[in-house]
Amino acid sequence: MKPFEDGSAANDEFQSVSPGTHRGELVRDLLRQRVRIPSAPSDGLKRPPLTARIQEALGAGSVLYLEAPCGYGKSHALLSALHESERSPEMIKWISFSTQDNEPARLMTLLGIALNPQPSHDTPTLAHATASHSEALSLLLAQDYWQRPDRNAVMVLDNLTSVSHPVVIELLEQLIAELPKGLSLALVSRKPLPFETHKSELEGRFTRLGAEVLELSRQETFEFYSAALASSQLTTVAIDHLYSLTEGWITPLALYQRELAVLAESRLPIQETVSVERFLRDSVLSRLTPPQQRALRVMAEMDIVSDDLYGCLVDSSCDTSFRPSIAAEAGIPMRPLPGRGRWFRLNPLFHEWLRSSALDGALDRALAASRWFCQHHQLPEALRYALLSENAEEAVRIASEGSEALLIGQDTASLLRLRRSLPPGLLERSVRLRLVYSWVHAIGGQFTQARALLEGLPDDERESLSGRINALKAFILRGEGYVDEALEVADQALAAEVLSTQGQLVTQMVRSSALCAAGRFADARDANRAAARLAREAGDSGSELLAVYTHARIELGKGALKHAEQLLRTGLDTAMNETSRSTRVGESRLQLNLVLVLWHQGREAEADRLLVTCGRHAEQARDLGLLLAMALRVLICRTQGRLEDAFVWIGRAERTMHAWQVDESVFVPVLEALKASCWLASGNVDSAAHALARLQPYRETGCVPELIPMMPGLLDLLQVRIELARGDDIKAADTLRRIRLKDGGAIPFAVEMHLRLLESLLAYRERGVAAAQKLLAQAVYLAAQEHFISPFAELRIEMSELMEKAYPHLPEGEFTRSVGQLFGLSVAKVNAAPLAEPISEREQGVLELIARGLSNQEIADQLHISLHTVKTHARRINAKLEVKSRTQAIVRARELGLL
Repeated sequence: MKPFEDGSAANDEFQSVSPGTHRGELVRDLLRQRVRIPSAPSDGLKRPPLTARIQEALGAGSVLYLEAPCGYGKSHALLSALHESERSPEMIKWISFSTQDNEPARLMTLLGIALNPQPSHDTPTLAHATASHSEALSLLLAQDYWQRPDRNAVMVLDNLTSVSHPVVIELLEQLIAELPKGLSLALVSRKPLPFETHKSELEGRFTRLGAEVLELSRQETFEFYSAALASSQLTTVAIDHLYSLTEGWITPLALYQRELAVLAESRLPIQETVSVERFLRDSVLSRLTPPQQRALRVMAEMDIVSDDLYGCLVDSSCDTSFRPSIAAEAGIPMRPLPGRGRWFRLNPLFHEWLRSSALDGALDRALAASRWFCQHHQLPEALRYALLSENAEEAVRIASEGSEALLIGQDTASLLRLRRSLPPGLLERSVRLRLVYSWVHAIGGQFTQARALLEGLPDDERESLSGRINALKAFILRGEGYVDEALEVADQALAAEVLSTQGQLVTQMVRSSALCAAGRFADARDANRAAARLAREAGDSGSELLAVYTHARIELGKGALKHAEQLLRTGLDTAMNETSRSTRVGESRLQLNLVLVLWHQGREAEADRLLVTCGRHAEQARDLGLLLAMALRVLICRTQGRLEDAFVWIGRAERTMHAWQVDESVFVPVLEALKASCWLASGNVDSAAHALARLQPYRETGCVPELIPMMPGLLDLLQVRIELARGDDIKAADTLRRIRLKDGGAIPFAVEMHLRLLESLLAYRERGVAAAQKLLAQAVYLAAQEHFISPFAELRIEMSELMEKAYPHLPEGEFTRSVGQLFGLSVAKVNAAPLAEPISEREQGVLELIARGLSNQEIADQLHISLHTVKTHARRINAKLEVKSRTQAIVRARELGLL
């Protein structure tokens, strides 16, 4: 190996250009032009959180590694952060690598130029002092100039993907290890670094930011397309679909944005536009060999793929060594599935694009995949690929041999697809399949179809199956919201002489849910403990997840958000640690209820990210929980003031439930209640009242939906809000009292919080701020224990006037500050104690007129009282406020939030 000497670049093909030039001098001049920061991005979406994170990672002597497949805006994000930092351009050294730089001497020349403290002069030759590149690098980094932390310089090594020379890799590793205090280092690549970094990470000076950080969030995607949305080029549904398909992949989104200007009237799906297809073909696939490209298309035939599964699918035309794990490390946009070992999934956009051109032998590979999953006891996946292979015999064999296992696997979608493929008459002849499909329809909210299958069972089978039938009937009754009836039938099922462990387990879960809806939390917890014990004894991890879900629902009903979150996260972590599993209803239900907890606590950004994932899972599994996912999306849109988007989501939910043939009794009350709430938020009280009136038949039955057990209480609260909006305070107060007495006072915590806020609002309207202040402070204190802020967000419009006046007197704390932020209040807190004697309602009216500058006579005329009475009120106001003049009274009243 040629030693580093006199600054010459190796393979200096430019020497013949200028024979009179000193050896390497021309190349050095050319390379010097490359060591400079590119100009700032002229446009693009501002991303303050990402910019702040990058700037924080570039501390003195620290290393930032940006690693993501092409198109994730790595260099763009870094450039934006550097240009927005306080560093001078001279303190930023940017080197973009090319394939020509994959040579030690050339790298050393670039580093020598970048690390020269005096850019206008050449660095002195190092040939006399060193015989190796490593020693030369050490000398460059050891210069006194770079030892001072206040230098605050950054060196960027961009496009490290092209680096493969062993010596170059060793020099980069040395650069990180010996990085001086006055310099920070930013590395940008599509691939993982080819050397270890754990020592630097443990020292707290190495930060890796991957695709999961660089990709746009759903909110940023909407912001990115705000102009297209405003001009009606795209709808919110289209943008939401774009985000789900791309998962925030920046370059395809940006290319599609440019295409919109051209396509306008006849826009294509993003995966079919010319520029996006060219990007996927030329930037992602072009670096692969034809056998690797075919291997990637074979992987795309699977929803998820592992190295082992891939091995049974490849043919002689594929690169057998290009396994999913190797593809992920090569910078292909695919990610490992958490907790699944070596299982991977492709980015949905890339996945769709690869699948757009079918390969020969696809049906045979689907059958091979089905048999592979059968061998690994993953029957839901086996059934799915048997159906895709169009082999009806194989699908029926799997369903017949493992029907109960499929049901436990909770893959409702595959079982429903199978029913359409069953040979005529098979379902009617098989009692076992009829019972399984009754459960399938019940899980999917198709209670009418479930009952029809049950009613068709032969009489001679009913007696022997009475326990299982009653278990299913109890499940259906609970799903329809009939709490007492469900408990009665569940007890009959448990009393049966023969009831399988699975049947006992489900029945105990039904009892737990019904008891929770009835407010009997202790009994509900006992039933759920029994269900969890049965699940563990049976080794049924899927049902264990459902038991955790039920336990969390109990805690949610009690208002214990923190405990519920702990349970849900523990359940999800447990599921994640199973190395072989498919997407199940239990897992998506855990995720959905975690979203519910996050929303209750006002953590909307976290809720938004998780909602995308669990909504997709619920849709894939044909889980009725998708209704809750869409309802949560409506709630988030409404609290953010995006009412049009909220109504769009209501429409999408309605269409989906109709397409899934879900009973109207399941989803209509939920969607009508959401409509009423949105109409109220928009000020359209009559439409809200009409929506509530349509729900009267449901309210009279007293049904408590399984998905949203607090629905009856929320409907009662909507009635109170409508009455208040119409100014009928007496009727609203009467409705509040009836709610308090309803069901023996067993009220879910969320409903209790709404009640307290509405009672404080009613007190304010009847008796003034002083009367409402104590009630409001109690509500804030109670909600602060769990940071339960969703009721305040729901009632923000109604509560705004009261909150503006009472906010200064609320209990100090983080929750109070969050409430103030929600209502846009930043009133300084008052240190003085509350008034010993509150201002009366009449005195409050006089005080407000005084603050408007009216004279005593003008106040008397306006209130139709005598001048003497006005003066008496004024004296009492001054005494209560402990002031001596009108001006002091106004100032003091403002400090106390009375004005």
